[in-house]
Amino acid sequence: MSKLKFHWFLPTNGGDGRQVVGGGHGVEVGASGRPASVPYLGQIARSAEQLGFEAALTPTGAWCEDAWVTTAMLSQVSERLKFLVAFRPGLASPYLAAQMAGSFQNLSGGRLALNVVTGGESKEQRMFGDFLDKDGRYDRCDEFLTIVRRLWTGEPVTFEGQHLRVEDAVLSQVPDPLPEIYFGGSSPAAGRVAAKHVDVYLTWGEPPAAVAEKVEWIRRLAAAEGREGRIRFGIRLHTIARDTSEEAWAEADRLLAGISEEEIARVQEGLKRSESVGQARMLQLNQGSKDGLEIHPNLWAGVGLVRGGAGTAMVGSHAEIADLIEQYQAVGIDEFVLSGYPHLEESYWFGEGVLPELARRGLWEHPAPQRPATAAVPFGAGRKAAS
Repeated sequence: MSKLKFHWFLPTNGGDGRQVVGGGHGVEVGASGRPASVPYLGQIARSAEQLGFEAALTPTGAWCEDAWVTTAMLSQVSERLKFLVAFRPGLASPYLAAQMAGSFQNLSGGRLALNVVTGGESKEQRMFGDFLDKDGRYDRCDEFLTIVRRLWTGEPVTFEGQHLRVEDAVLSQVPDPLPEIYFGGSSPAAGRVAAKHVDVYLTWGEPPAAVAEKVEWIRRLAAAEGREGRIRFGIRLHTIARDTSEEAWAEADRLLAGISEEEIARVQEGLKRSESVGQARMLQLNQGSKDGLEIHPNLWAGVGLVRGGAGTAMVGSHAEIADLIEQYQAVGIDEFVLSGYPHLEESYWFGEGVLPELARRGLWEHPAPQRPATAAVPFGAGRKAAS
């Protein structure tokens, strides 16, 4: 069994804070205490790579700082961490996107992965000048990824589809290694695109039984495309890890106490208008209520009351969260994209508590060679007292 991979998150979508930063998916972003500055995001990136996270997801959307620009800057204040750059394939030509990915990969030393987001909200897409409906966006995404993957071979590409067309296109700077493509979506159209093109299919944090159904769904579609066994699976979750279960749930209660009923009503009303099937599934988990939010042992749906997108958190002691991770692994999940509030401190709770527990179980190992510990007092041992 292969080792698990863990990724962290860069809060460019409105910043960070000690409370849940709400909004997204067509809803105005809530207030944060820490702006998304390069110094602060750099702290998160450096901490994540030191703790053993492989990559950091950077979101995309009208409410975010631009993911390409932000991560290019952060690559210069970090050393090893990869950047899982979320981007929307309809907002740049496939040749330009392939070229940008090649430049990023080659100039960063192979530190790029791509999270393809087709765009769940038509109103927001129109802000960017994209007037296709949801099914049209997925059809265009299929054509886009076909062209980009062919360009990455370095061979000339001529392609004419319903939405996209290139002629004698040759990419001079081919990315090396090729960036892996991550992709999420719960609609039938999303499943078809994932089966044909992606390396890692991502799902939001539903209970393990529901995740198992999605994994099997994508596996069946991939097999029909002749790609059986070629897709890995990841999950997007928040985390509240503490030394004891009681401490973790006390933190969840603190976050919940900071969310007003008025804010829940406002955000829930906005999220109900989302075109995203995955968002609808998140809303079903929390039901817009502060009651009954532990939807599976140590899986809490409180974040989704006011935050669009990923709305669940693993909550518990380090061992309890490791147990839940093993449940997800048992249904096919190999990669975990995590975050917390605040993102900096929570990365340490997980990285110094849960990751070592998983290492003891033989499920994880640090992706970078670890330097041996040095003596606190150099040359202290063996020094003789003066006579």
